[in-house]
Amino acid sequence: MGPTRPAHDEVAAATARTAETMRMQTVPVNVYESTGALVIVAPMPAVTPDDVTVELRASTVHFYALLRSAGPRTYLVHEWEYGGFEREVDLPDGFGSGVEASLANGQLVVRVLRGVFTERQAVHPTPL
Repeated sequence: MGPTRPAHDEVAAATARTAETMRMQTVPVNVYESTGALVIVAPMPAVTPDDVTVELRASTVHFYALLRSAGPRTYLVHEWEYGGFEREVDLPDGFGSGVEASLANGQLVVRVLRGVFTERQAVHPTPL
């Protein structure tokens, strides 16, 4: 018989310990212009739309996902966490009138709409 699964309390405690000490993981991005928006695409594995926040600011868009889970495991190789992702992208002039986001198949897509920035906004992505 294989190893037993850790109890919920053990996973929650391990997640809290990891969140206290970990550095946020920088997310790579692809950025391109479409007709009405600047589009940012970033990998966000193992998180849900509720875990992700996208913030539109005066000259940047900032998105992040807090640590979702860090169960007590003994890894042979441990290169990434389930969450704890973060990235900020500078916006070119002419973008910032609004922000939309979606998350599907571990991929976050952020659309920063063309137009003049008017106010700071924060959204959670819609699932696709």
